[in-house]
Amino acid sequence: MNQSETHETLMRLFRAAVASADPQECLPPALPALPENGKLILLGAGKGSAAMVRAAEAFYREAGAGDQLTGFAVTRTGFALPTETIPLLEAGHPVPDENSIAAAQKALELAREARDGDIVLVLLSGGASALWTAPLDGVTLAEKQALTRDLLASGAPISEINCVRKHISAIKGGRLALAAAAAKLITLAVSDVPGDDPSAIGSGPTVGDPTTLEDAKAILRERGITPPPSITRVLADPGSETPDPDDPAFANARYELVAGPAGALEAGAAAVASLGYAVELLGDSLEGEARDLGQAHGEMALARKSRGEKTALLSGGETTVSIRGTGSGGPNQEYALALAVALDGTPGISALATDTDGIDGGSGAPDDPAGAMVDETTLSRARKIGLEPAKFLENNDSTSFFSALGDLVISGPTHTNVNDFRVILIDP
Repeated sequence: MNQSETHETLMRLFRAAVASADPQECLPPALPALPENGKLILLGAGKGSAAMVRAAEAFYREAGAGDQLTGFAVTRTGFALPTETIPLLEAGHPVPDENSIAAAQKALELAREARDGDIVLVLLSGGASALWTAPLDGVTLAEKQALTRDLLASGAPISEINCVRKHISAIKGGRLALAAAAAKLITLAVSDVPGDDPSAIGSGPTVGDPTTLEDAKAILRERGITPPPSITRVLADPGSETPDPDDPAFANARYELVAGPAGALEAGAAAVASLGYAVELLGDSLEGEARDLGQAHGEMALARKSRGEKTALLSGGETTVSIRGTGSGGPNQEYALALAVALDGTPGISALATDTDGIDGGSGAPDDPAGAMVDETTLSRARKIGLEPAKFLENNDSTSFFSALGDLVISGPTHTNVNDFRVILIDP
């Protein structure tokens, strides 16, 4: 294949992975019937929230819901779609904003209004942690924003970030379930976290929290982060502890996963197998430094190449970037740049690394890159125009590098989120 054909093949695999988690397809089979004598209160949060709400509205319109259907939803700025019945607000991600607070307060208000006979239906997808922000008393939005930035810059994995956020929040870590305790609670989730842990998706607003205040404090110590006095006070207060999984509030709650990273990898694997590649799945929950993983996968690809194997290496998960430089870029772009350096222009190897929500790092704008592509010409084309890959990697400036080559993946919001999708194609 020439460069254009290679890039189109890689994009076809990306589209197959994203389509596997399309809420229009995966959500309707899991939606509950309307309650016999009560309301169905829909609460949505996440990058896939708009598409999930639209799928639910169509389902319940067909069921004749009328005034039975009510609710409120929030999605990331730039990710909105038109809705008919359920108001949809846009808010900040990954750093929360005032709309994040308004959305969380509205969700808690509607949950507290639910009565016996009602169903509170929570449609959850990745990004909900930032989009539903309700700091405990004494913590300001600015303080929570600063803490989120510090945790992101430290390279902390999402599991650690969520642990801390749960313990300074009035909605995360099972507290939304406490608010909705009078009604039947059903959560349908699109997972974006390694291992599909319900307590980690959106910081688990409707499930018990296995982490503790002591865990949150230990994370901050280990990451060298000193929070402001207000957050220190909240974390020292036993009353800030989240409900554990055995709390009676969860006795009338059901949780179901409707899409996740494994399904995206399986869809990508089926698509690449149809092209004659042997498929090797490296896992759907890989974590760690993006550049380290890119280097390791480059070495794996070179080993398969040396054996003359026509192979596709697929992986998912959520890597992190410890920021050392002043450039721009997300984990998938940094992975791709480290991979390109490791491959050093070896013929017959190409790759794509993307975030399935369509946004990989960046400024938070909806037209930020979803990731980047690499092929055997990447380094030669870069050096031809005076770009030194190692310097861009050191400066965490992968976006500038791939932008200059025209190798960024620009998809726009996909209205779903099942974490990273990476593929390396090895042709003998």
